[in-house]
Formats: sequence, structure tokens, C-alpha cells
Amino acid sequence: MEDKSLPRYYIGTSGWHYEHWRGLYYPEGLPKSKWLQFYARQFNTVELNNSFYHLPSEKAFSTWRDFAPDNFVFAVKVSRFITHIKRLKNLGSAVENFLSRATFLQNKLGPLLYQLPPNMKRNDEILENFLSSLSQQYQHVFEFRNESWIDESVFRILEQYDAGFCVFDMPDFHCPLVASSNFAYIRFHGSESLYSSCYSDEELRKWAEKITALGKNLEAVYIYFNNDAEAFAVKNAITLMKYLDSRAQQGGQKWIFS
Repeated sequence: MEDKSLPRYYIGTSGWHYEHWRGLYYPEGLPKSKWLQFYARQFNTVELNNSFYHLPSEKAFSTWRDFAPDNFVFAVKVSRFITHIKRLKNLGSAVENFLSRATFLQNKLGPLLYQLPPNMKRNDEILENFLSSLSQQYQHVFEFRNESWIDESVFRILEQYDAGFCVFDMPDFHCPLVASSNFAYIRFHGSESLYSSCYSDEELRKWAEKITALGKNLEAVYIYFNNDAEAFAVKNAITLMKYLDSRAQQGGQKWIFS
């Protein structure tokens, strides 16, 4: 019987379509059109990053949806036009236009990630105005790259609108491990060098302890590795999954991945 006290864990990587993963993760002769299906045999989620740079077509979203298994979830990074150019203000129909494409993922659409630029300092009014405009039928999560946002008052604003706080790990910038909604969202960018360092087993074992504690009262935890160099993201995601599973078994529980 499924233990309702356990959250569902979604663990994967930020993107999957990396040419330099050929031979390191994907078999040499496997065509790129089959990479998502190969990836989805091992992972139950992926974070779409290309949507940050340009809006994928309806066909692209539909194809990804159809190629992924039923229990697969796509987290989607929201367009930089919204977060970096407009900076959450005077958006017109930009959010609606973005969602009109992302919703082609249908029931496989997971959290929408809004990554704010490092030079965007805290402004509670802008954040609240933006949050109040968002549809509550989606999971919205915010990654703040300026330290001024990392504050209990900001967490409370997110809680008020049931929006998620993105915990991220990167060199010289560490977030508190908190959740502001009924789900947690965690991104690993590399602890020693940005996007290009491999987490040690000991680092991931400690993260598994902390994540297990965080997840006790949540419905879901989304975890993505963004250190794509040398396919470290794949290796680290698999290792963390094993540590989390091991901790669950020690407690006499069966871990839920999907």
C-alpha cells in the first residue's frame, strides 16, 4: 500500500538533448529522436531549459508529451522575455502566450520555473503584483539569483500565493532548504564550478538526509541537476536517487518515484 506520508519524488536533469552526452550517456548509434525515450526509462522528469531562450512550437511540446511515458513530468523554465527583459512588469499577454504552448504537455506539465536575473533586487510589490496575476491551476516556482530576495518575508509572500521557492546550490551562493508550497523544488548547478563540477557521493549523501527531512510534510519534491558537463548531471541524479531510496528503506518505507 502506498504510504501517503511520503512525497512523490521527481528526479532528473535540466535538459536532456546534449550532444556531448553521446557516448557518455546515450549509446553512440542512438538517433537523437529517441533520446527522450531512452532518458525516460531511467528518470521520471526533466526540466525544459530551451523554453527560456525561445518558445518551442506547439508541435515540439506535443511531440515531447507523446514520447514520454504516462507518469513523466516536464518542468518548464519560463521565457527570459518575462523574467529578464520585462522583469515581471508590463507583460501584456506574454504569460498567456507562453502557457498556450506549454499546456500542450497536458497532464505531463509540471512546475513553471521563473528564474530572475542576478541584477534584479528584491521588490515585494512587483513580486506580489505578478503573483496575483497568475493562474492558480499551475505550480509556479521562483529562483531568485539576487541575495536580497532570500528572506523570510519573501517566503511568506510566496506562501500566500501558494508559489514555490526554488532552492539551488551553486558556488558561493547557497539557499536555505525551505518549501513555500506543498512541493519543494531544488536545482543543483555544481558546488565547485558552475555547471561543470561533479558532486561527490558524500555531498549527495548529506543532501539526501536534508531532502528527506524537508519532504516529510510535502506532496512532491522536484530535483534537477544542471551540471551537464561530462554528463555529471546524469550520474549525480542516479546517485541521489539511490541515497533517497536507501533512506526510505531504512525507515521501512517504499520510496515513491513518479
